[in-house]
Amino acid sequence: MPENSVLQKINTKKFQHDLVNWYNTEKRDLPWRRERDPYKIWVSEIMLQQTRVDTVIPYFNRFIDQFPTIESLANADEEAVLKAWEGLGYYSRVRNLQSAVKEVSEQYGGAVPADRNEFLSLKGVGPYTGGAVLSIAYGLPEPAVDGNVMRVLSRILTIWDDIAKPSTRKVFEEAVRHLMYEEDPSSFNQALMELGAMICTPTSPACLLCPVQNHCQAFEEGVQRELPVKTRKKSTKKIHMGALVLRAPDGTVLIEKRPESGLLAKLWQFPNMELPAGTNPRGALMSFTEEKYGITVRIAPEKVMEITHVFSHLTWEIDVYTGIVEEKKQKDQAIFVPEDNVETYAFPVSHQKIWKHVKGMDS
Repeated sequence: MPENSVLQKINTKKFQHDLVNWYNTEKRDLPWRRERDPYKIWVSEIMLQQTRVDTVIPYFNRFIDQFPTIESLANADEEAVLKAWEGLGYYSRVRNLQSAVKEVSEQYGGAVPADRNEFLSLKGVGPYTGGAVLSIAYGLPEPAVDGNVMRVLSRILTIWDDIAKPSTRKVFEEAVRHLMYEEDPSSFNQALMELGAMICTPTSPACLLCPVQNHCQAFEEGVQRELPVKTRKKSTKKIHMGALVLRAPDGTVLIEKRPESGLLAKLWQFPNMELPAGTNPRGALMSFTEEKYGITVRIAPEKVMEITHVFSHLTWEIDVYTGIVEEKKQKDQAIFVPEDNVETYAFPVSHQKIWKHVKGMDS
C-alpha cells in the first residue's frame, strides 16, 4: 500500500469525479461496452489479455456471432472454438474459457456468477478478470488491476514497487480499493484502464491532456517517465526449427495435431522438428518423417522461406521446405487432408504464414 501521506494528498472525491467525467465524455465506442452482458464482457476481457484492442475488435465480433450465449459456447465443438480463436494466440485462454463456460452452464444455470469466490473459482479466471467482469457487468466495487492500471497508479501515487513482481499487485489492489468510486465501479475501473491505454502510455505519457494531472504526484515531481519500475525479463530462448509442407500424389497435404497440453495445445501444424546446430536440414527432416510417420519423402533442395515467431518465453526460427510423399500412411495424429480443406483447421500463426506462402507459390 502506498504511504498514507501520499494517499492523503489526493482529494479522492475530486479524483473520482475528474476521472469518471473524462471517461464518460471520451471513452472509445467498443462493442463489449454497448451492453452489460457478463458473458460478452468476460469474452472481451479474456481476448484483451496480452492483445491490443484494435486486434481484438474483429475477433470479438466474429466470436460472439458464432457463440452468442453461454450455452452456445459450452456446447460448441472444440475444433470450431479453436478455429474462431485462430491468430489471437495464447490458446490456453480460450480452452480455459470454454471449460469455465461449461461449468457455468452446468453449475449455475448458464448465469455468470456474481459472487466473487464463485467466479474466481472458474478455470482461467484470475483476480484481474474477476474484478473486471464483476465491476463492469454487476457494478461490484472490485479492483481490476492490469498493466495499464499499475502504470497509471504508480505515477499518480508515486509507487516505486517493481510491477514485475507478483506480490506488487496487492499494493495496487489496495490502492484501487481506497480510491474506488463506489457509486459507479464499472466506469471507475474502465476509466483507469482507458487512461492507461490512451493518455498515461508507457513511454510518452500525454500529461498535458491528462484529466487527473492535478492529482498526479509523479507529474508534480517530474518523475512520470521513470515510473513504473519494472525489471526486464531474461532474454528469450531461440530454437532453430525445420518445417515441411508435404503433398501426396493425389494432392492431399500432411498435417498433424499438437499434443493435448503444453504450448499451442490441440492446434494443427505441418511436420516440424528442432534442428540441432550443424545439422543438414533436408537430411534431418527426411529421417524425421520416415521415423515419425513411416513415410518416405522427396524434399526440394532449397528452403522456400524463413519465419521468426516470437513467444513470451522463446523464439522459433523456422526454415520451411516442401516435399512430395512417395507413399501415404497415417500414423498417430497425422492426417492427409485435401488442399482446399487445409484452412478449415486451426493453425498457429507461424503455420498459417507457412501455408499462405506455399499456396502463393502455386498461383
